[in-house]
Amino acid sequence: LAEAFENAALALFEVMVDTSKVEAREKVDVELKAEDEKALLYDWLDKLLYFHDANQLVMSRFKVDISKTPDGLKIEAGVMGERFNPAKHSERTAVKAVTYHMMEIRRGKDKCSVQAVVDI
Repeated sequence: LAEAFENAALALFEVMVDTSKVEAREKVDVELKAEDEKALLYDWLDKLLYFHDANQLVMSRFKVDISKTPDGLKIEAGVMGERFNPAKHSERTAVKAVTYHMMEIRRGKDKCSVQAVVDI
């Protein structure tokens, strides 16, 4: 599940910029709690979008740990990237919001995948 959350975060930023050009210059620690996996995925992506909107951060590296709590789940993550620079990062599509629409978390024998739709 943690790796799927990392990949979802990378996909979110890939919609907005070419993440291969984003260097790991700044680190942000994220800690969130939610009652279930879908709420945690929504809160995770929403928090990353907040960092982008409020601080002009674009991210390219994510290290996620997800654990159970008495009330649900907790995510602790280290997120790395840098401030958006139009000379370096060509802007792709602006993401306005994360949605619950068509959100899915699928588990297979040895894998987990997540799907989230964003509002552009």
